Amino acid sequence: MIEAYFDGCCEPVNPGGTASYGAVIFVDGERVWECSELFVPVLGKEKHTSNNVAKYSGFLSILEWLLANNLDTRPTRIHGDSKLVIEQMLSNWRMKKGFYIPVAKKAKETLSKFRKKPKLIWIPREKNDIADELSKAELKKAGVEFRIQPEA
Repeated sequence: MIEAYFDGCCEPVNPGGTASYGAVIFVDGERVWECSELFVPVLGKEKHTSNNVAKYSGFLSILEWLLANNLDTRPTRIHGDSKLVIEQMLSNWRMKKGFYIPVAKKAKETLSKFRKKPKLIWIPREKNDIADELSKAELKKAGVEFRIQPEA
């Protein structure tokens, strides 16, 4: 069984701040991969950042890693505290507008490449502590002030 968790944040303002994301993957209970990255906007759209962009980027990083490692046929559960990401990827909510749309469309396209679809599960923020910590780590390294979410 593969269990994955993602999160993202944007500080010190949302939208328009510095966005970062974190993700972790466990295979049969063993932590096999993690990432902690800053979201790098397209040139000319440096302020096109938000929590939703960051969370979608974390989700997408999991999908890309699983595909790159030929794990798209294994039973997989992907957990996140973003109702928006989970519901939109399950096609329960439609994508409207926002800076997150390009990343969301890429995530949807990447998800369609899976031979066995992962189960997507919303979890409360307090149960997403590893991904939350990873999502904030790069902001801390960059010296970004935390105004919206408390530092982990």
